[in-house]
Amino acid sequence: MDEHALTATRRSLHAVAERLLAGPQYREHGEIRLQVTPGGFGQFAGPLRVEGTEIVGGELRAPLRGTVSDIADALGVEAGEPAGLYSEHAEFGADDALAVDPAAAELLLGWFARGDRALRRFAPSEEPILWPEHFDLGIALDEVNYGISPGDSGHATPYAYVGPWTPREGPFWNVSFGSLRPATELPDADAVAAYFTEGRGAARA
Repeated sequence: MDEHALTATRRSLHAVAERLLAGPQYREHGEIRLQVTPGGFGQFAGPLRVEGTEIVGGELRAPLRGTVSDIADALGVEAGEPAGLYSEHAEFGADDALAVDPAAAELLLGWFARGDRALRRFAPSEEPILWPEHFDLGIALDEVNYGISPGDSGHATPYAYVGPWTPREGPFWNVSFGSLRPATELPDADAVAAYFTEGRGAARA
C-alpha cells in the first residue's frame, strides 16, 4: 500500500468523522461518540455513516469527493467539529478536497472492523467507541486503554495499542504511552485480542 495514499485517506476519513458525523450529532444530540458499522463507521445517535467511499444517511448517499462543506450541503447538515470540547482536531483544512483512495479506505475500514471484533472478544461487557478527536477505536478497562488506530502523525500506518493510565516498565512497554503493535503483525481479530490479553497481563504484573 502506498503510504501517501494511506495517509491522505486517513486524514480525509478523520475529517469526515469529526466534521460530518460527530459535529452534527453533537449539535443535535449532545453526543460525540461514533461506532464501527458494516463497511465503515457511523453515528451513535443519528443515521449518518461512512460505507466504503461513500457517506450514507437514510435515502441519501454521497461519494466522499470534494470538500467537507460540499458533502454537508448535499446531506443537508452543518459541517464542523464539536465546538469547545477538545483541542486536537483532524489535520485537514476547511477548503481541502477529500482524497479517499478506494484501496486505502478498504484497508483502514477493515482494520476498524478487525479491531471492533477483537475488543468485543477481549472485553465482551465493554462497548468500543470510535472517538473523533484522535480517530481511534478503544475501550478503558481497569485504568488501561486498549484500542486500535488507523495511524497518526507519530506512526503513519495502522496499529493496536495498550495505554496504562499509570506508566509501566518492562519489555512489553515499547512506546512512551505504553505499548504499540503494528497491524501487519496482527492478521486477524484473534491476534489483536491476544495482544490485548497480553497487555492486560503486563499491566497487572
